[in-house]
Amino acid sequence: MTATTTDEVSFSPYDSAIIADPYPVFARLREEAPLYHNRELGFYAVSRHADVAAVLQDHETYSSAKGDILEIIQADIEVPSGVLIFEDPPLHPLHRRLLSRVFTPKRIASLEPQIREFCVRSLDPLVGSDGFDVIAEVGAQVPMRAIGLLLGIPEAEQEAVRDAVDNSLRTEGNQPMTMDQTLLDGEAFGAYVDWRAANPGDDVITQLLQAEFEDETGTVRHLTRDEIVLYVTVLGGAGNETTGRLIGWFTKLLADHPEQRAALAADRSLIPNALEEVLRLEPPGPFMCRSVTRDVEVHGTTIPQGSIMMAIMAAANRDPRRYADPDRFDVRRPDVQHLTFGGGIHFCLGNALARLEGRVVLEEMLDRFPTWTVDIDRARLASTSTVRGWETLPVRVR
Repeated sequence: MTATTTDEVSFSPYDSAIIADPYPVFARLREEAPLYHNRELGFYAVSRHADVAAVLQDHETYSSAKGDILEIIQADIEVPSGVLIFEDPPLHPLHRRLLSRVFTPKRIASLEPQIREFCVRSLDPLVGSDGFDVIAEVGAQVPMRAIGLLLGIPEAEQEAVRDAVDNSLRTEGNQPMTMDQTLLDGEAFGAYVDWRAANPGDDVITQLLQAEFEDETGTVRHLTRDEIVLYVTVLGGAGNETTGRLIGWFTKLLADHPEQRAALAADRSLIPNALEEVLRLEPPGPFMCRSVTRDVEVHGTTIPQGSIMMAIMAAANRDPRRYADPDRFDVRRPDVQHLTFGGGIHFCLGNALARLEGRVVLEEMLDRFPTWTVDIDRARLASTSTVRGWETLPVRVR
C-alpha cells in the first residue's frame, strides 16, 4: 500500500475543525491510509495500534533526539542536554535514571494526602453552588499544586509558572507553534533552581542539585544549572498541562454517561480502570513525532531517512483491531491498556503521578457532587497543536 496524499483523506494538527472531533478523520486514516503522508506540512503518520506501538518502541529507527513535536523537529534546532523527552541513548538512560530516583512509587504515593488536601481546598467552597468551571476551579489548580509541591516552588508563585507553561503551548488561527513559545525556553523555572541552590529543601530541584552521576563520557559530576532548569521545565509542563486535560475529559465523559458515573460513586474500586478508559478514549496528548534515522518500509512505502513520523496514539487507542467496540466508553472495559503514555524508553515517567491525581480528584468530586451536567454551549477547547482538552468546562451540579 502506498502513502496517501492530502488529495484523499486529509489530516492537519493545526486544523481546529478536525481537532474539535478528530475521530472520524482518525478512523479514515486507519482504514484508508495506514501510512499517511502530508506533503504540505512535511510529515508521515501511522494510526493503527500495531504501527503506533512499533514506532514508539523503536527508538533506533524513530528518534526523539530532535524533539517529539512537529514544529521543533522542523526547526532543526540543537536540543540542549536535559530535555529528557528529546533524547536517545546514551544520554536518555543516564538522565532517566536520575529522575527515576525522585519519581519512586513510594515518593509519589506519599503525596496523596497533600494532593487530597488541595482537592478539598478547591472543591469545598463550591458545595452549595449551582455550578462552576471545572477547569478553572480544579483542572488548573490541583495539578499545579502537586507539581509545585514536588518541585519545591512556593505556592504563592505557582500560578505564574503554570500560566507561563500554558502560554508556551498555545497556538492561534490554525497556525503552528512558534519556537519562542516552546518549553525549551525554561525561563519560568530558572529563578527557582537558583533559589533552591541557596535554600535546599525536600524536593526534586534540591535532589537534582545534589545528585552525583557518571555521564556518557565516564566523568562523575553534578548536573549543570542549565540541565536542571530544562529537567524541571519539562516536568512542570507535563505535570500541569496533561493532568489538567485528564480532569476535564473524565468530567465530560462521566456527564455524558451518568449511569457509569453512578457505578463509580457506588463502587470506588472501579475508578482506576475508569481513568484508564478515559485516557484511552480521550488522550490529552493525541500524537507525538519522531525523526526517521534510516530508510524504513511501512505498508509498502519506503520512508526516507530524515523524514518525520507522527504516531497518532489517539487513533491507535480506538483501533477496532485491538479493542472491541472501541468508540464506546466503558468503565469496566477489560484489558484497557492504551498508548496514551507512549512506549519504549520514553514511556511517561510521570504516569503514576497523573493517575494518582486523577483518582483523588474524581473521588473528591463524587463525594460532593454525585451528579453534574456540562454546559456545552459555554465550554471551549484549548487552542494548541500539542495537547487536546478543555480550556473551560462549566458544569451544573444542581
